[in-house]
Amino acid sequence: MTRRAAGVVVGGLILAGAVLGGLWSWLAPPAHGVVALTRSGQRVQAYLGSESDHLFVSAAMLVGLLTSLGIIAAVLVWQWRAHRGPLMATALWVGLLAATGTAAAVGAVLVHWHYGAVPFDTAPVTPENRVFYYAEAPPVFFARGPLQVATTLIFPAAMAALTYALMAVATPRDDLGVGAPPHVVT
Repeated sequence: MTRRAAGVVVGGLILAGAVLGGLWSWLAPPAHGVVALTRSGQRVQAYLGSESDHLFVSAAMLVGLLTSLGIIAAVLVWQWRAHRGPLMATALWVGLLAATGTAAAVGAVLVHWHYGAVPFDTAPVTPENRVFYYAEAPPVFFARGPLQVATTLIFPAAMAALTYALMAVATPRDDLGVGAPPHVVT
């Protein structure tokens, strides 16, 4: 019965991750930029004003949404009193890891579908029309390095596991409140 509950937690978190990926793709701000042709004929690319900040903000938004999901999920899983324990804690962090991957994949696909690739090489700049403006899709990760990607994937799961662990530590009973309350002799 507890394994089935763990499967429900993992499946529910994966579904929630897909929904959050879609929500993120709708909320995340694109970075507006320009491709220009210099007088010497070279193409240059730059972001308009502080638009490059959006590359950080959008990744931070995804991590924030998923961390919020993790904390809420930890509290909800803790409320399922009959299944408290190590298996549910494991289901929580595995589910959050899968939810984060799902959210990143869904979000990346949706923003790429909406904005397309950065048109540096294909921008229609000519000596007559030297400037081309575009909107760059928001990134789901802070950087493309394996450490940055792994940190983004692990952080929400770690926060959920920490929340669950803090609730377990705060429980005065060794059985985490799963069994019947002890009789108090007066």
